[in-house]
Amino acid sequence: MAQRTICTLTLIAWAIAACACLKAQDGNTITVKLLEGKNGEAVTPSNIVVRIDRQDEAHNEWVRMNDDGTAVVTIPVDAKQISVQATYDSSMETFVNCDAAKEKERYTPHWYAIADILKAGMVTPNECGKTRTSAKPGEFIFFVRKRDWRDLPMN
Repeated sequence: MAQRTICTLTLIAWAIAACACLKAQDGNTITVKLLEGKNGEAVTPSNIVVRIDRQDEAHNEWVRMNDDGTAVVTIPVDAKQISVQATYDSSMETFVNCDAAKEKERYTPHWYAIADILKAGMVTPNECGKTRTSAKPGEFIFFVRKRDWRDLPMN
C-alpha cells in the first residue's frame, strides 16, 4: 500500500514538472544584443530589464543571460510591444538607450513591435554615434552608452 502511494505521488510529481516545462516554453523568444553606441562593440550588461505592452512591471524572470553578453528573452505569445533597458556595474544603474540619447526625456521607454522583431529582426536608432549593424529574424539589437555628465539633473 505504501509503495503504491509513493508510485502515485511520483507520477503526479512528474506530471506537474512536465506541465511546468511546457508552460515555460509557451512564448516567443527574442535574442537581445547590446552594442556601444560610439564604436559598435558588444556590451555585456549586468542585467536586462524587459517590459511589455506599455506596462510598468519589469519581467526579469523572462530573461536568460548568456556568457557572451546576449540575452534570450521568452515573452508571452500575446505580447505586442517590448521595451528593454540594461543595467551595468552589478547595480541598478541603467545604460542610456541610444534610441533616445538626444531627447530631453532620454529615459522615457521606447516601444518596439514584437511581431517585427520576430519576422525580420530589429536594430534601434543610434543617436550616440554613427555605428550601424543589421539584425537577423528574432534579434533585437540596441545601442547604449553609460551615463555621464550630460545625464545629471539641471537645477
